[in-house]
Amino acid sequence: MDMFQKIQNHEQVVFCNDEETGLKAIIAIHNTTLGPALGGCRMRPYSSVDEALEDVLRLSKGMTYKCAAADVDFGGGKAVIIGDPEKDKHPELFRAFGQFVESLNGRFYTGTDMGTTPEDFVYALKETNCIVGVNEEYGGSGDSSIPTAMGVIYGLQATNQNVWGSKDLHGKSYAIQGLGKVGFKVAERLLEEGADLYVTDISQKSIDLLVAKAKNMGAAIKVVSGEEIYSVDADVFVPCAIGGVINDHTVDQLKVKAVVGSANNQLLDLSHGLRLHEKGILYAPDYIVNAGGLIQVADELYEPNKERVLQKTSAIYNSLQNIYLQSENEHMTTVEAANRFCEDRIHARTRRNSFFSHAKRPKWSVRT
Repeated sequence: MDMFQKIQNHEQVVFCNDEETGLKAIIAIHNTTLGPALGGCRMRPYSSVDEALEDVLRLSKGMTYKCAAADVDFGGGKAVIIGDPEKDKHPELFRAFGQFVESLNGRFYTGTDMGTTPEDFVYALKETNCIVGVNEEYGGSGDSSIPTAMGVIYGLQATNQNVWGSKDLHGKSYAIQGLGKVGFKVAERLLEEGADLYVTDISQKSIDLLVAKAKNMGAAIKVVSGEEIYSVDADVFVPCAIGGVINDHTVDQLKVKAVVGSANNQLLDLSHGLRLHEKGILYAPDYIVNAGGLIQVADELYEPNKERVLQKTSAIYNSLQNIYLQSENEHMTTVEAANRFCEDRIHARTRRNSFFSHAKRPKWSVRT
């Protein structure tokens, strides 16, 4: 396929190569209608450049929709670094990456993602101000898993209200896949609310810690295998790990009434959203539910304010309610309703920009 066909609908794709540091990275800017592109930088040992390109193009497009849904003044972008995060990381690599980000002159803001940490971007921050999500001691907003987990809780409340007529979390059972930074916090909150849990994770340490907490609370929790989590008799499936978990193999195993979680790209493809709809399983679009972390890093450029971030994150509840209502009224899947909601917001901004095209748009001010 011609390269320009591959990157169609993307504004800009930058291949970053620095032979001295070994940096091989790709930055994809999908759409800047709503503002400068914003998206994390992940590091993976991709098997090929084509695989890395496919990943960054898909993720950057998702960020456009995610930013539109969260109502932040940013567009969609993403970056990937080709390499093993366990072996190939070093300070100069991230400084070189920071230089490439700086060369985009404020069109792209980035930070941590899969395979990278806030500490990695301390070195990139030496080269550019267009870094978000670093630790508080470096002027950042700190742990973004806190608002992300809160967004999942708001998503669960909105979903419970729609399915059972009450937003209460207790009295229901939840199958949580993944007890990382976000999943563990969600599980803790649900245990505190008196919910029953099925959990699975690749880390036995995380499982043991949560089981001990549940025992101290007198709460019900059952540990299951990675494959069993799809078929347990829970009310809600809560995917908080990898993407693509709703697929041909798993969708028919699900016995739940709803799917609400923080994992990115939970549906292997859009057809699986339709399959859930046909089964009567209410799906909370992932980029609506997991927007809390995005809201925090976007808000960071106005100076970190945790209370303001949590207040903005609470809007996830109303956004989901509106999407559920549109899905029901217009007989479409919740994925279609969410996408239309975001596209309408982008198109409305496009029309305004066109109307005011005689005026120079203000340049986004970077953090100093």
